[in-house]
Amino acid sequence: MIDVILVGNPNTGKTTLYNTLTGAHEHVGNWHGVTVEQKSRTYSYKGNEIKLVDLPGIYSLTPLSYEESEGTEYLLSHRNSLIVNICDASNLQRNLYLTLGLLEAGAQVILVINQIDKKPICKIDFASLERELGLKVVYINASDKSSAAKLNDAIISYRPKAIKKLPYLDNLDFSIISDIKNIDKNDFFSKIKILEDDEAIKKRFNIDKKFDKLEEVASARYQYIDGVLSNASSIKTHPYGQSKFDKILLNRFLALPIFLLMLCLVFYITFFSLGAFLSDGLGFLLDKFIMSPFSNFLVDKFGQGSIIVSLFDVAIAGGAGTIISFLPQVALLFLFLSLLEDSGYLSRVAFVFDDLLSKVGLSGKSVYTLLMGFGCSTSAVLTARNMEDKNSKIKTALLTPYMSCSAKFPIYTVLGGAFFGAKNIFVIVMLYFLGVIIALFLSYLFEKTILKSKGQSFILEFPPYRAMSLKRTMSLLWQNIKLFLTRVASIILAMNIIVWVLSSFTATFKFIGDGQGVSLLQSLGMILSPIFIPLGFSSWGLISALIAGIVAKEVVVSSIAMFNGVDGAGSSIASTLFLSTSAAYFASASSVLSYLVFCLLYFPCVATCSVLWKEIGKKWTIIGVIIEFVIAYIFAMLTYHISIAFEIFSVWKVLLSLAALASVAISIALIIKKVRKNKLCPYSDNCSGGCKGCK
Repeated sequence: MIDVILVGNPNTGKTTLYNTLTGAHEHVGNWHGVTVEQKSRTYSYKGNEIKLVDLPGIYSLTPLSYEESEGTEYLLSHRNSLIVNICDASNLQRNLYLTLGLLEAGAQVILVINQIDKKPICKIDFASLERELGLKVVYINASDKSSAAKLNDAIISYRPKAIKKLPYLDNLDFSIISDIKNIDKNDFFSKIKILEDDEAIKKRFNIDKKFDKLEEVASARYQYIDGVLSNASSIKTHPYGQSKFDKILLNRFLALPIFLLMLCLVFYITFFSLGAFLSDGLGFLLDKFIMSPFSNFLVDKFGQGSIIVSLFDVAIAGGAGTIISFLPQVALLFLFLSLLEDSGYLSRVAFVFDDLLSKVGLSGKSVYTLLMGFGCSTSAVLTARNMEDKNSKIKTALLTPYMSCSAKFPIYTVLGGAFFGAKNIFVIVMLYFLGVIIALFLSYLFEKTILKSKGQSFILEFPPYRAMSLKRTMSLLWQNIKLFLTRVASIILAMNIIVWVLSSFTATFKFIGDGQGVSLLQSLGMILSPIFIPLGFSSWGLISALIAGIVAKEVVVSSIAMFNGVDGAGSSIASTLFLSTSAAYFASASSVLSYLVFCLLYFPCVATCSVLWKEIGKKWTIIGVIIEFVIAYIFAMLTYHISIAFEIFSVWKVLLSLAALASVAISIALIIKKVRKNKLCPYSDNCSGGCKGCK
């Protein structure tokens, strides 16, 4: 068995290479923080078993965040393994900084130069680079299988060699640590880490003194790198990642409107034009060629109204079948998010929002987590690991569920579309923005009260803009389709069957498929319904759907379909929502709006709660869930009553209601800030705002 560790800076193609070598399908993206925990996989090549470990991206062996700490600790405890250090050919100066750290640590290294761009900004003399650094250099394209074979040949033929002493080590002043005992004179790695004030190394040698020579060490490394590259490469004049598009996309006045316009365009294509057309078509095909024929077969076999027929029509066709019809929209949403990632635009978005987020106690790193929350909150919470400040990590993780995940848009599409028609696009956009505004508002409150952030490093690079390859596009679509169908076939289908059982049997377990009797779920919904009367909805079907939605938000729509006896595609649910005889119905459009806001903000799904529990602990998970329910209740109630107040403006009341709701959130934040200023300032009546307490 050959043990190989794959390391590199973020955004060098590391995970792409891992997928190519092992045949895995790990998520890749053209931005920092995609890999947040180590992954390993064993594969065979020419009769050799190779165990490849993919570590989170790191910039050096001096960790500044969780994923860097995890990667560094693993590297230092497995120094005898073969290290494959991947660098981007267009960004060698910075990438080689990590390479020098590995050589200082005495690691056996194969240097992999990944040619990502067809037109790189530098041309490299690989023979010269090998001589200068004293290690094996392999030139590849991370996504190319022939390149993988070239690297595998280098791995199986590699033989350990004596580590070349790096010339710049003689220029560092180690005399200031000469009085430290128990340190080998040739242990340059420990000496350098002591000069850099590395806490782990200083603790090992019982050192309390501060040296603070990090800049001096970094300067020596970069001078050496510059000398190596001057002999081994020719670099064009334009900097890495620079693009003429940035003059527009990063313009201080245009950056935010362009980003919002992009999101609106994504939502329109996904939820309405193309997405709606594909979903309706899929729903029609499912009903005509699968659901209806099989339902008719069961009716002929077991008779109309039997338990088997009810189970299929209600739980499977009406529940899971309804959710499957949204598959095209799910695929489109993830496709567009991936386009934003791979294009390099997400890094620019982080830059644009860094200043805004810093005012509410977050950083540009939070942008990655929050934007991923639009896809799936569960996986997005994991990316909060890359924050070195514990409080910022907790805040970002707690705020992620306020980003409207893809599981919620069937709720918006079905319920909103039934009442608002074409105007539902404005409802959806405003719901997404409302979640963001509330998240920022809560972050501000946390920052000023119980979760104050410390200073954070935010290393930001602008990768070149890149087009998404057709191969990766198809692979990504298939992965998301497979994940969605697996979720439908397991969690959602199982939950639909449980909901069907609870809604089809009485407490004495008598089947009430004919509607005669009170089901277990109906009893629970009726007990809880008075709590939701101030929110404008109280039918037991709607309340029970919310309870089922805690497992998975898609189940809200499928549960409503079951309660209302729908056995076809999602579009047929709409007509039942107006009928007071239905188990789940709305009295007015204001009630629908309130329900949508509540679905946006109330409890995260069970999977997200479990990840929160693991990442930030039991206490903060419980606090976060309680806060979410309270926020959801308050804002849903405000939505309902504000919407009623705007009833006269029937066409635009949705926009006015949600805009007014956002204004309420902003106003509360400003009032709290004013109260805090008066509390801190001893001259609050006459202060101009320039004293220490008001700054």
